[in-house]
This record gives sequence, structure tokens and C-alpha cells, in this order.
Amino acid sequence: MAFTAQDVKTLREMTNCGMMDCKKALTETNGDMDKAVEFLREKGLATAAKKAGRIAAEGLVTSMVFDNVGVVVEINTETDFVAKNADFQKFVADVAECIAKTNPADVEALKNEKLYGDQTVGEALTEKIATIGENMNLRRFERYEGVNVAYIHGGGKIGVLVNFKLGDESKAADPAFQTAAKDVAMQIAAVMPKYVKSDEVPSDEVEKEKEILKAQALNEGKPEAIVDKMVAGRIQKFYKEICLVEQAYVKDGDLTVAKFLANVAKEIGTDIEVVKFARLEKGEGLEKKVDDFAAEVAKMAGN
Repeated sequence: MAFTAQDVKTLREMTNCGMMDCKKALTETNGDMDKAVEFLREKGLATAAKKAGRIAAEGLVTSMVFDNVGVVVEINTETDFVAKNADFQKFVADVAECIAKTNPADVEALKNEKLYGDQTVGEALTEKIATIGENMNLRRFERYEGVNVAYIHGGGKIGVLVNFKLGDESKAADPAFQTAAKDVAMQIAAVMPKYVKSDEVPSDEVEKEKEILKAQALNEGKPEAIVDKMVAGRIQKFYKEICLVEQAYVKDGDLTVAKFLANVAKEIGTDIEVVKFARLEKGEGLEKKVDDFAAEVAKMAGN
């Protein structure tokens, strides 16, 4: 039985599946609409599509290092219960390894990479959605090459990946460096810097902060003649809040992170520089579903 473009469109409207999936289903079933729907359901595609509107703001963040490649990735689920499932945790770890091996350009490219045999990451994700019964979302990832240290906080609530440059990379295995690098990663998790150092802060962000600080000083009744000097001083405090190496080191407030690393560098005999970092927090910026149990019961009772 032949099928038309309109048939593909109709099947897509019935199942909310992708156009290519619908075309393949009709091809495999010789244009039989009912069998095509069954085909999509059997593949888990139609089931997954019906769940696509649900908010997935829970899930797991993992950060891992594979030889000279570090990866941090966030995959969301609807409930924390699923995130604690061993099979889901293995899936997240497998995706992280896939990112390390294939170096995809973005999330969409990652979904097309092979994960299990000929099954792609996207297909595996769809299968998980159909099997577990919750919407899931492969949200974001970062991948760094070189000397990396990974840290996971709160069982997957926050994942941190820090990329370092060492004068002598053989020193990366030194226990003193490993301990210090882990401490820096923990600092990033706890204090949430936005940049490594002050010269990375965009000029428009600095100017906006200066405007705010100037307005604050004037509102405090400070003479306009000294306001600019006050702003210059306060902008340094701003840098110390948002720039990693200028922050006070959490384990010793008398040191900045830069000074702490300089001390470790002297101890192990090579320069240490933080090149970049990524901090992913589970569900950050996503709307979370709030269940009102009483309202749900009332709704079921028809009240």
C-alpha cells in the first residue's frame, strides 16, 4: 500500500513523533496507518512523544575524566526517584564516555553518535523514556582536553570540571596537585565563581556594575568628588566575588585561590594555572513541577 506526504503528516499529528520516524513507520508497514502507530509504539517513540510535555527538572549531573579528556554532563528526569535508578546512572556514565570519545559539537550532534552498537544516544534516550515511563532530557555538557579534575557534589546535584595547565604535565599525578585540584573544584561547587580571572569579565558587565556601585555611593550621600575612587575600590571586591583565582580560598581565608595554587606549585616544582571550568547544577534555570496532593485528590473526587 502506497502512502502520501499527507499520510506522514497525519501520523505525525496522531503520535507527535518526528517526520522521519513517521515516514519510516509507514514504509515498514506498507502505508497501513494503524500498524504504523503500533510500529511507533513498539519502538517506544509514540510513548516517548506523549511524555515530551512533562517538565524534567530532576535528574543527574556527572563529571568524569577519561585519560586526558574530562566531561561533565546533565541529563534530566521528572523525578529524583528515577535519578537514583542504577540503570539510569549507568546510562548517564555511558553518555559521558561517549562524549569523551566522539567529541560532539553540541547536544544534537551527541544524540546522533553511536552509544550501544548501532543504537544512537538519542535512540537510547527514547528507549529509556519508554521503559521507565518518565520524560527525560539530555540538556548540556562540557568537554575539556588536557589536565582535568572532576568533582561531583550531593550525589549528582552539582558537577564540576576544572581544566589546568601545568608547566610539567607529569606532575599532574602528584598527590599534592590532585588534592589541591580537588579543593579548587570543591570551591567552585560551593562559591559559584563565574570566571577564572578578572580580565575574562566582559566589559559591559563591568560597566553595568560600576553604574550600580556609583548609584549606591551617591544614594549613601557620598560626595561626588570621591565617588569614582569608591567605585574603583568596590569593583575590586566585585572581582573577588565572581573570579575564581581572586576569591578567598575556602579552607584558608587568609589566602586567595591564586596564592593557594602558587604555594602548591612551589611545593611540587611546576607552574599551575586554571584555564577554564564548568559548573553544572541539576535543574538550574528550569521550572520544577510542584505536586499539590490535596488538590489532585479533590480533582479526582470531582470537587
